[in-house]
Amino acid sequence: MGRLIYNSSPREIEIDDRTLAHLRVAIINKLRRSESFSMTWEHGVANGSGRTTIWLHESIPLQFVFSGNRPPKLNRLWIEQLLLTANSTSGLQYVPEPDEDDPIDED
Repeated sequence: MGRLIYNSSPREIEIDDRTLAHLRVAIINKLRRSESFSMTWEHGVANGSGRTTIWLHESIPLQFVFSGNRPPKLNRLWIEQLLLTANSTSGLQYVPEPDEDDPIDED
């Protein structure tokens, strides 16, 4: 399990390395273009349910800490879907990884 550490908060978000690698690409893509946005995730039943939303801005420190030492092969379609959520009024949210063999809807 990797971790997303936002600002100087003692709260770290545990995310599996594969998902974190894809979120990293989507988040850095937005921030390097100076595009601020929100990100929401559900805590899950094991963590008391509920959800948290944070505002991501290029001036706020952000760390991606991976438990493994090998980066996964990235799924371009998944990154595109994550970016679509980040560009929505709801902000960046987890979407399940699509099959890379699924056709990309270019409409």
